[in-house]
Amino acid sequence: MTGEERLNFIKEVIRKEAEHLARLADQVDEGYLEAARLLTECRGHVLVGGAGTSNAVAARLAHLLSCSGVPALFIHPADSLHGTSGAIRPEDTIIAISKGGETAEVVKFAAIAKERGAKLIAFTERPDSPLGLMAHALVRVKVAPDADPFGMVATTSSLANAVVGDAFCTLLLKLKGYTVEEFARTHPGGAVGRKLAEMGFEGGKRGS
Repeated sequence: MTGEERLNFIKEVIRKEAEHLARLADQVDEGYLEAARLLTECRGHVLVGGAGTSNAVAARLAHLLSCSGVPALFIHPADSLHGTSGAIRPEDTIIAISKGGETAEVVKFAAIAKERGAKLIAFTERPDSPLGLMAHALVRVKVAPDADPFGMVATTSSLANAVVGDAFCTLLLKLKGYTVEEFARTHPGGAVGRKLAEMGFEGGKRGS
């Protein structure tokens, strides 16, 4: 490959992924609405888990939910089978992410959560999978088979789950009326903290 060919290849991948992600809007259905209700009405923590690439997406989503005024934590499904599932309470809501809905540790984690009385939201492309069938709310996230290299390397599909998570976070910001002042109380550090201080938000209070 010449340098120009490599650049064109990179551009084509970006365009292809953007096209696949744009089609996600057509999948939004009543399952998304029920998931939004469960997240809005949650009186405990939202616990998010996944395996493999979904593990990274889950950790990101838990962080962004907390940034959006929704108390959330990442929980590793494999660790949940070795004791951390004891953290799950009836007032919690679980988001379990699994592309095929069959990942053994994710399915078992979800089952334990339901047994403990928590509500379950499943992010999966297969409503008829073990994870999809046990969910209180099913969020279908599916991209075309050719979206990922070999149909197996979770490039676009992981981005799809991240984008859907972003949509929920942004909706919750709006529904909960989460303010910049509230955000400033939990984000005093880094470049964002400095920007908030420059805006006059010190410790969540607007300076004079």
